[in-house]
Amino acid sequence: MRILVTGATGKVGQTFLKAFLADTRFSGAIVRAFCHNRVVEASERVEVVKGSMSSRDDVARAMAEVTHVLHLATCKETPEDIMDVAIKGFFWLLEEARLSTTFQQLILIGGDAGMGHFVYPHPIPVTETQKHSAYPGCYALSKVLEEVLLEQYYIQYNLNGCCLRAPWIMEKDDFKYTQSFGEDVFGGPRWRDLVGEDAADSYQAASTTPILCDPEGNPIKRNFVHVSDLVSAMLAALDHPKAHQQTFNICMDEPVDYGFVAEYLNQTRGFPSVKITTEFHSTWLDNAKARFLLGWKPVYDTAKLIDAAYDYQRPVSDPRVIWYPG
Repeated sequence: MRILVTGATGKVGQTFLKAFLADTRFSGAIVRAFCHNRVVEASERVEVVKGSMSSRDDVARAMAEVTHVLHLATCKETPEDIMDVAIKGFFWLLEEARLSTTFQQLILIGGDAGMGHFVYPHPIPVTETQKHSAYPGCYALSKVLEEVLLEQYYIQYNLNGCCLRAPWIMEKDDFKYTQSFGEDVFGGPRWRDLVGEDAADSYQAASTTPILCDPEGNPIKRNFVHVSDLVSAMLAALDHPKAHQQTFNICMDEPVDYGFVAEYLNQTRGFPSVKITTEFHSTWLDNAKARFLLGWKPVYDTAKLIDAAYDYQRPVSDPRVIWYPG
């Protein structure tokens, strides 16, 4: 096995490399990391190929003698880059895969952005059979187009592929900072923009927990997955016969309920809370198909996700990178 990993330097890629190299099932396998700006450290079992996803020649070099592909590389809300990286780059991967004499399987890490995330109402659980519904912006659109490209290669060339559709991916203290009223917030919503600077400063000083609510004032349920659970699903899908040309929702068994988060943090840490009414809606991503066909199940529930994030002690050598979409 020689597995090409795009996006190997990211959160998911780094976690996957450690788990894959430590897994005795893949003890003879080689990892080839396709890198652009940042690079991973090469070793006896890790090869590094530098290049651009938008260049067919670079992708072809990276795909030489590859048996498996794990496609993680993507962009966020960057219209000037996203079609080259996420769409053209994926197209070149698919083209080289179908022409390869060594290729066996491709795994795409998709996202629930392609299903509308919490932007649209979802009156029933979101399963793999639901139609795509990208919310406004180029990132969600790219997640839809990736899945459609892969599905069409199943039809056109009977390609052996699999899509693992993940919601927001958490690690270390990420979840703690999704709750921050400060400028250090991780991802969205950006609570300061919803409540104003003065109120946000006051809430931040009091360690207040925001309760994200729908237009009717009900606490929202929102999907997350811990990076270790996503990686365990990736390892389960590798060469699994029931993963052939399938899409799987990879997420916690139940979505995070912002009302429960506030109650739990109050009980365990004494934090106050405040309701914030928004235009967003609850959504429940159903992972039953992955549990049934792959024999996979997540380790993290909401309480474990909270405790892991709030108990995490970040080393000085690993400073937080503040990111907000848009």
